[in-house]
Amino acid sequence: MCLMWQRQKPFASLFVTLWSLACAAPALADEACLGLGQAVERKPGTVRVATFNVSLAGNKPGEMLTRLQRGDDPQAKAVAEIIQRVHPDVLLINELDYDERGETLKAFMEQYLAVAQGVNDTQRASAIEYPHYFIAPVNTGVATDCDLDRDGVRGAKIGTNEYARDARGYGKYPGQYGMAILSKFPIDRTKIRTFQHLRWRDMPDNKLPTQSDDTPWYDAKTLDELPLSSKSHWDAPILIGSRAVHVLASHPTPPVFDGPEDRNGRRNHDEIRLWTDYLAAESSKYIVDDRGQVGGLADADSFVILGDLNSDPHDGNAELQSISRLLKHPRVNSKEVPRSAGGAEAAQRQAGANAMQRGDPESDTGDFPDEKGPGNLRLDYVLPSTDLSIAGSGVYWPRAADPRYPLVGNGHPTISSDHRLVWLDITLPAEITPTR
Repeated sequence: MCLMWQRQKPFASLFVTLWSLACAAPALADEACLGLGQAVERKPGTVRVATFNVSLAGNKPGEMLTRLQRGDDPQAKAVAEIIQRVHPDVLLINELDYDERGETLKAFMEQYLAVAQGVNDTQRASAIEYPHYFIAPVNTGVATDCDLDRDGVRGAKIGTNEYARDARGYGKYPGQYGMAILSKFPIDRTKIRTFQHLRWRDMPDNKLPTQSDDTPWYDAKTLDELPLSSKSHWDAPILIGSRAVHVLASHPTPPVFDGPEDRNGRRNHDEIRLWTDYLAAESSKYIVDDRGQVGGLADADSFVILGDLNSDPHDGNAELQSISRLLKHPRVNSKEVPRSAGGAEAAQRQAGANAMQRGDPESDTGDFPDEKGPGNLRLDYVLPSTDLSIAGSGVYWPRAADPRYPLVGNGHPTISSDHRLVWLDITLPAEITPTR
């Protein structure tokens, strides 16, 4: 669960547009998911790419695995049904606990995704299987011997907030809030690059925090150990026919839960900035992956940036606005903004902080507290390279009158996640279609 506290902003006008969403039938959109009840065909020769912060993290090691192995966890069933309704070909999952043997992910895929789900609906969604997946270690919950929050406490007990705040990335135990890439297409494992250990201090012109007297917040020992990525950054090439599309996956820390030094806001800025630097040869010279390979993405490579980036370009608390620079990058196609009718309806119904926002509520991807919190925000992104054509997009956020509305609900707690699944259809040569 990632929140961003709200600044007061003028209210954006609400309006509702049709949006298309491929659901239970692989080639057709599910009428109930559309909000306005008009089914549309999914165009042939397209690949659906999605990101979803599923909020499937436990409170202690092994808790989430135990929950998932039972096969009857209500939250996991709701999350799985949303994925089945949208039926993406490539999916990044944020906030699913990581374990070295991948048992947590396998339990979710086998006990939930591979079983047809249905909430308040006699017509179940179609089960979905992903023959290819990638997981890797993350920094969340990895202990340090440093006092990162400068509260005077070191070596706190695992499972406590004191431990989590001094970990390489906020986490009460190693692997909490992990990531996973699921794909119907092969993943070129020989060319995967991970950036879990790239040090924050090695980024030129970084935003490392300072104290009130302008002295560094982190001492030299801490900077020797502290990575840039609060979870990890991955470059995973997906092989679609004869071409590779690089999935650039990450989950930056939320820019809150700190003090006036803004250490989390500054880290969020630089975590997002890493992708901006990665897309150009000149700016990527400092980037070294976990195998020692230097540099960024080749100019001719196709890519899709995926993840809960924890930054809204108009609202929330990401004041440094690294996300705006990423959206304006010449290699990034950000013109297509995924939308939902349910997001606009929720913002109007919930009011509170939503009434003071500048952003279009149809583009919101997260439902957060409205009275003492940030309201609803756009935090989750699917951003393709400009050489890839876009055939459609959406945010899975049904209206209140929709029979599948209980999958998202109104506010907190939600049955599934406080984030919404975001998807985008990419047009590829007609002879290339995924196996479903």
